[in-house]
Amino acid sequence: MDKLFNATRFGEKLKKYRLKKHLSQMELAEKIDLQTSSVSHLENGTHSPSLETLLRLSSVLEVGIDEMLYDSLPAVREHHLDKDIQNLFVGCSAEEKELLLRILQTVKQTLKERR
Repeated sequence: MDKLFNATRFGEKLKKYRLKKHLSQMELAEKIDLQTSSVSHLENGTHSPSLETLLRLSSVLEVGIDEMLYDSLPAVREHHLDKDIQNLFVGCSAEEKELLLRILQTVKQTLKERR
């Protein structure tokens, strides 16, 4: 069975969002009331965040919890993938949709054959 939570992926995203806000680990730690080493452990994927820490991170980094967990929780990731696939067709003509559908069906068949 797959792990329920992928701490490594979460850590990678956390670091990306922290850097996007131009914050050091120390500055982020101060804002969310943690030790700098705790932020480091989260970013390195050696620890998982508590719910309270997750809420604080979301608030300080101005990122939705679902976005932070996108790559970390399989169910959330699948939901986002489904939305991304639907959004691919937005604004397309019927002809473009048919072409995209045929391309996706071909790729899917090719992937099945490679298994």
